[in-house]
Amino acid sequence: MNQTQKLLIIGTVWPEPNSSAAGGRMLQLITQFQQQGFTITFASPAMDSDYMVDLASLNVDKQSIILNCSSFDAFVKNLNPAVVLFDRFMTEEQFGWRVVENCPDTLRILDTEDLHCLRLARQKAFKEKREFVLVDLFKEDSAKREIASILRCDLSLIISEFEMDVLKTTFKIDEKLLYYLPFLLEPISSAAFENLPSFEKRKDFIFIGNFLHEPNWNAVQYLKEAIWPLLRKQLPEAHLNIYGAYPSQKVMQLHQPKEGFYIKGRAIDANEGGQNARVVLAPLRFGAGIKGKLIEAMQCGTPSITTAIGAESMQGDLPWNGFVTDDIGEFTNAAMSLYQDKNLWQKAQENGIAIINNRYLKSLFENDFRSKIQFLLSNLEQHRLNNFFGALLQHQTLNSSKYMSKWIEAKNRI
Repeated sequence: MNQTQKLLIIGTVWPEPNSSAAGGRMLQLITQFQQQGFTITFASPAMDSDYMVDLASLNVDKQSIILNCSSFDAFVKNLNPAVVLFDRFMTEEQFGWRVVENCPDTLRILDTEDLHCLRLARQKAFKEKREFVLVDLFKEDSAKREIASILRCDLSLIISEFEMDVLKTTFKIDEKLLYYLPFLLEPISSAAFENLPSFEKRKDFIFIGNFLHEPNWNAVQYLKEAIWPLLRKQLPEAHLNIYGAYPSQKVMQLHQPKEGFYIKGRAIDANEGGQNARVVLAPLRFGAGIKGKLIEAMQCGTPSITTAIGAESMQGDLPWNGFVTDDIGEFTNAAMSLYQDKNLWQKAQENGIAIINNRYLKSLFENDFRSKIQFLLSNLEQHRLNNFFGALLQHQTLNSSKYMSKWIEAKNRI
């Protein structure tokens, strides 16, 4: 591969790997493309944050861009990237037509992170106190937008096997437009496993999750109102420590030391917090994708109790590193058992290490991913001829988005 090939990543936000799993995922993708010989520019219309990664230290150029502004046209045309990676479908909506217009031969890739329409449809069903069914997806405006974005792109990276199946069977997306790419991790060696804190050196329960993410906030409320009171009665000496970036005032109001319920805010070192805890509680009642908090628990050697949605697509045929249940009584009993039974805890810990080492090693995916990118770069014209509906949507979207954006730009000048 030509070492001077360029990749442009257009980010919804600047990567914050210590704030969310999405930030960590983005750094994994950056590493993959650098190993393929790409020089990378990361552009975003977002404001800088105190917790964003130092892109320069990763040998990534940083570029601020503006929504609904033709300045992006000159920028992308001058850069002339071989590949553009859109971080979630919203960035493709905003900037995709401009890339097409100015760099028509550029390979366009969408990183979905998770299927937003699936998460939102599940959230709506939950709030309406009914079971989610796949037909709910067809009622979501976000599904129409997200699926249109997937069709317009040359390839979409999908993090969950369940979501791959939904896209292929429910939405009838050609699998040539989809690529399964979960978290890409280093193996956990025997030495690293032996260095993890023992059962006896750990105490308390933990939950970690970015509070800007609605499933996390809902799970914390569920813990506070329903699960923790039951656990606290059985384990009065134990505490539940809640960590998460961007806690609002309503989150901080749940801090109740007298009840052993602690809102700790942002974790300075999520691994350290996870390794000191004995058990992770993650009662997620809606959501999508695969859960970074549960991956981190396995890496820390910390067993977890979660729901079917929490564990979705994560373990394959392997046993979970703890328990999976949607029943509050079973959830509470499982938490007590894991907290008190050393043998059960150690077996759950070993299960988590096995899941990481058998399903998420970057060595399992990176060669095939490299081949996929090289194949598309070499066969892009034919690939696009096979995606007529994508071309159709691109034609319609380019015109509608183009003139709406130009109208906004003109309005902003007044």
